[in-house]
Amino acid sequence: MKKISGIVLFAVAMLAVNIVSADEAAIKKALSEFMPGAQVDSVKPSEVNGLFEVIAGGNIFYASEDGRYLLQGQLFDAVEKKNITESKLAGVRKADLDKVGEKNMIIFKPATSKHVVSVFTDIDCGYCRKLHSEIDQYMAQGITVRYLFFPRAGKGSESYSKAVSVWCAADKQKALTAAKKGDTLESKTCDNPVDQHMALGEAFGMSGTPMIVTGKGNVLPGYVPAAQLAKILSNE
Repeated sequence: MKKISGIVLFAVAMLAVNIVSADEAAIKKALSEFMPGAQVDSVKPSEVNGLFEVIAGGNIFYASEDGRYLLQGQLFDAVEKKNITESKLAGVRKADLDKVGEKNMIIFKPATSKHVVSVFTDIDCGYCRKLHSEIDQYMAQGITVRYLFFPRAGKGSESYSKAVSVWCAADKQKALTAAKKGDTLESKTCDNPVDQHMALGEAFGMSGTPMIVTGKGNVLPGYVPAAQLAKILSNE
């Protein structure tokens, strides 16, 4: 009898796996038709029965089992008082930044680093310039600043050309500091990650610059003074 029960349980488990697989296939098919070109990174059951969590292009969607209905919004756990969607998005952002890699960022690192932040910056943005003018204060707080470019005027703009010239300079740190001060840089072009930075910023839902992404993947929109940022990072 125990043997028969074991076989039945195995069969039920395999049936459940097949249903989940079928649902995932249906969801991916529906999404590919609804959002052509969208890169679906994962589809898996969410915390809510009958609702699937879909990670695509740095965003989280929720889909019905057949993929017909798609929802974008925040999912909360009312008992735990926790924003489930945001905590998972933080992990997605962190993973996406890891994919870009530090070789494709301009980094200002203190002798002793306690925290790491990634900052999407526009060379001509006033608060971006203010933040960079205080770069020594951030490093004094033990904060490593990793810069990615997000020229708000878009590709082909003067700000975009400045970002490319900074990246293509022999000394990227020096060129970035000079550009932030308003100095005229030698115009240069080369293979660069500026478009990749911009696409990532858009995927993160950027609404302005600077945008600070903490080491945990949480977003801090706008300029944050060094001492205040250090407190936030220590409590994260």
